[in-house]
Amino acid sequence: MTKAFQVLVAAVGLGVLVAAIMLGNSLLRPVANPVPAVRTGGAGVLRYDPGAQLSAIKVKPVEIFPVPLTEPLNGRVAFNENFTARVSSPIAGRVVALRAQAGDAVNAGDALALLDSPDLAAAVADFRKAEADEARKKLAFERARTLYEGQVLARKDLESAEADFEQARAETRRAALRLRILAPGGVSDEKFALRAPISGVIADRQLNPGMEVRPDLSNPLFMITNSARLWVLIDLPERDLSKVAPGQAVSVEVDAWPDERFPARIEKISEVVDPATRRVQVRCSVANPLHKLKPEMYARVTLLADETRKAVRLPNTALVTEGLYSYVFVERNPGVFERRRVALAVQDRDYSYVESGIDAGERVVVIGSVLLNSELQAAR
Repeated sequence: MTKAFQVLVAAVGLGVLVAAIMLGNSLLRPVANPVPAVRTGGAGVLRYDPGAQLSAIKVKPVEIFPVPLTEPLNGRVAFNENFTARVSSPIAGRVVALRAQAGDAVNAGDALALLDSPDLAAAVADFRKAEADEARKKLAFERARTLYEGQVLARKDLESAEADFEQARAETRRAALRLRILAPGGVSDEKFALRAPISGVIADRQLNPGMEVRPDLSNPLFMITNSARLWVLIDLPERDLSKVAPGQAVSVEVDAWPDERFPARIEKISEVVDPATRRVQVRCSVANPLHKLKPEMYARVTLLADETRKAVRLPNTALVTEGLYSYVFVERNPGVFERRRVALAVQDRDYSYVESGIDAGERVVVIGSVLLNSELQAAR
């Protein structure tokens, strides 16, 4: 056996040994559940084996939404001041009883708190004194008139009694007016009753038993509001001012309810531009019958071009872009995905609005579309 032949045999034996080792390693390695994808049913279709674990794919039925004019704008939910009252005490006094707590529903005229007040006590005493004086002088006038008619009393005495009666009536009206100004809600058991001017829910209370109150306190004692009607305040960029008008429809979204949109309308547009931010404040009114929205929530407000113009809305993660065209993957059957070209109407930071290519109700891949596109390219 020549030396060259020996070297050849050794090399072959070494190759066989290496192949055997590699085969053994492959047999010892745990085998993952294969998810074969094959191109079937024409171009652009992926079919996975039944029971394949598609954990990286998320499919969701699409819905129709109004087409927006611009990207969502930052907004803030606020009290509707047309249905909000901040209640303060018109007189100085001390709180002796509370009749309402924060969160309570109240009707207009309900007592919120009772106060002891020297000013009120003096006003009540003056009014009652004026009433008694008026009654006494009224009797004197009627007696003088009877005597005058019987020719027992001189006319000047009748006129003097009439003048005294009119003065007493004027004093009673003055005392009554002062009492009404001091206690517009009325007096209960010689105590001042602080009453609700409107119906609604008590949103805030800055009052405690025994507290001394005055008319000049900086904070209101109670805040009452109708939370079924709220405002949404938008800081509109100056460049978008031409796109809004009073009465225009907008859509409001908040983080607390990510899958819900609240319809609203523009009420007022500010007449000035903030010199620091170069933005214009726009006020919208929104109905809140289920009380889901809360004042001071941050909101995203979308200006709608036309309530009748609607399109399918998709998250941008569902799109795959190749060249000038955009594509989505539609689930035709479980495990069967079709790549379909779509035409976009508007696209913002988070969502795209599709004019044509898919219909409402179709199940579209919203997460994992890039992975499916790679699988499709590999299957070609």
